[in-house]
Amino acid sequence: MAIATTSATTAAPSPSSHGARPTFGGNLSERLRDALPKIVMSPSIALIAVFVYGFIGFTTYLSLTDSRILPSFDFVGLANYIKLFGLRNWGIALKNLAIFGALYIVICTVLGLALAILLDQKIRGEGVLRPVYLYPMALSFIVTGTAWKWFLDPGLGLEHTMHLWGWTSFQFDWIKSRDFAIYTVVLAAVWQSSGFVMAMCLAGLRGINDEILKAAQIDGASNFNLYRRIIIPQLRATFLSVFVILGHLSIKSYDLVIALTGGGPGRATEMPATFMYSYTFTRNQMGVGASSAVIMLLTIVAIMVPYLYRELKHRS
Repeated sequence: MAIATTSATTAAPSPSSHGARPTFGGNLSERLRDALPKIVMSPSIALIAVFVYGFIGFTTYLSLTDSRILPSFDFVGLANYIKLFGLRNWGIALKNLAIFGALYIVICTVLGLALAILLDQKIRGEGVLRPVYLYPMALSFIVTGTAWKWFLDPGLGLEHTMHLWGWTSFQFDWIKSRDFAIYTVVLAAVWQSSGFVMAMCLAGLRGINDEILKAAQIDGASNFNLYRRIIIPQLRATFLSVFVILGHLSIKSYDLVIALTGGGPGRATEMPATFMYSYTFTRNQMGVGASSAVIMLLTIVAIMVPYLYRELKHRS
């Protein structure tokens, strides 16, 4: 009986003697699972490579050719860039961009921070005020420009309404003035974007550690010093993000200007984006228009690179 048991035990093969044999189906499913994100993302990556980076490269090449109505492949080097910076209209566009960009960023930041501080006081009706402040950001710049064009038009907007109410001496014709038209663009842009800045600043304020604020209050810090020395310095990352976002929006401003002033009166509100469109598609100077687009791209890159460097350095 013992001999039979021993022989039976010896004859039975051990499952572990041959090792676990991998199945083909299991390997295939694992490979498909690992490759699925790449398969899903590959069409988007291909489209971005062609229609973003491909056209950036093509535009850069066109800026080095004598292209006019249609693309040309006659290389002229930096001649278009030299011609570009010699054009009076390009100088006007850069001046308007400096005025618009500086006022747009500064006013949006100050106003957005003020609104965020107001809402951070846990006031009643905060749930109503936040959507009201954010609502303009849901509109396109075309809609914003059209609405503000009606509002600022002396014949049917604010000035006309004041006259109907009996204030006949009231005058607000900035949109028709060469000297003040650029400030109407600033007004419309600030109205649309200040709520977005408010949301970013409010998120930053709500992310500050309450223990630090309580310790400062125990030490006798006033509300003014609390904001000046503790709260606002901790919003530096938020302010940098606001600067990058508003900066690139101001550089590529086109639809708001076209809807509000059309670049006028005359060239009073000409911007680099409207200059690029005008010279590329209406003046048939594609090479000059492409060179202005490259300058705009380089300006945006100059704003984005320090931000990306800071983010990558912070993560590392």
